[in-house]
Amino acid sequence: MTRAATIDLLLDAAELPTASVSAVGSTATPASTANPASHGGPSPAPQHKHSAVGAFNVIHIESAEAIAAGAEAAGRPTIMQISENCVKYHGRLAPIARATLSIAESANVPIAVHLDHATDPELVTEAIDLGFDSVMYDGAHLDFDANVATTAEVVRRAHAGGVAVEAELGEIGGKDGAHAPGVRTDPVEAADFVDATGVDALAVAVGSSHAMVQRTSRLDLDLIAALAQRLPVPLVLHGSSGVPDDEIVRAVAAGMRKINISTHLNRVFTERLRGVLDTDPGLVDSRKYLGPARDSFAAEVARLITLLAVGEAADGVADGAGGGAAGEADAQTHHSSSDGTGA
Repeated sequence: MTRAATIDLLLDAAELPTASVSAVGSTATPASTANPASHGGPSPAPQHKHSAVGAFNVIHIESAEAIAAGAEAAGRPTIMQISENCVKYHGRLAPIARATLSIAESANVPIAVHLDHATDPELVTEAIDLGFDSVMYDGAHLDFDANVATTAEVVRRAHAGGVAVEAELGEIGGKDGAHAPGVRTDPVEAADFVDATGVDALAVAVGSSHAMVQRTSRLDLDLIAALAQRLPVPLVLHGSSGVPDDEIVRAVAAGMRKINISTHLNRVFTERLRGVLDTDPGLVDSRKYLGPARDSFAAEVARLITLLAVGEAADGVADGAGGGAAGEADAQTHHSSSDGTGA
């Protein structure tokens, strides 16, 4: 099946009017004209349903295959992401990218391919040339003006190639950037950023944190709603591995449209692999333990896709790996994810 454009998937989930979202290859509709609230007028009623698209990180071939299998099992589109850290792990972008693009193209549901958390503009250019549907340029470590200038140039290059751009904006200068504990994205600053850069989607800081293995985060739902109402582009939640199911559902209802998940799926994969090897320590054929781990990864992808689409867990799809009650609010238990992405 032909791959779907990332922004098309997000628009379908959000049911946003096309005119209110920046068109790839053109100038974004300014936030000041797209939203009467920016002129001090009444806020428009939300125009979205409670649905979002899952975006899952590719670490290796097995994870790419698992994401596609999970999407097919759920019967819904999804997004495969390759991060800058994944590129560093493999040594170069092209081989893992071409394999991922091929897996996406051969799936029987629409799958977009996205470059995640790229801080190197040249890596963004390479992804565009390889045929990615969208790219994320992460300039959140820069001051606001530098972030705007660099992101706007990335948008210019990407839109010229028909590729959408996601960017990130939080409180600049924190030790961990936009996802340091307590950091929040300011809606007014975010609207100015979208207007100035022409980005197609925006990752915002609302209480999640990268690389969490305990699902205990609580999000600022009022802020999500305020951002969704003010901004003319879809919102992206990074660090979703640390967010429990019920909170993810509330975030989607508040306006999140792309949900990035990586560390949680790496944990599911690793736990199944470890269990197989513990059961049969004499295994030497890697297919015998990578295969079951891939199957568990795929089952959890299917469950999460269904959760994001309909707001409820899919019976029989997973063995409860994605559940778990929330702990203390904003607990921050960090560990490195397999590729260092930390979603």
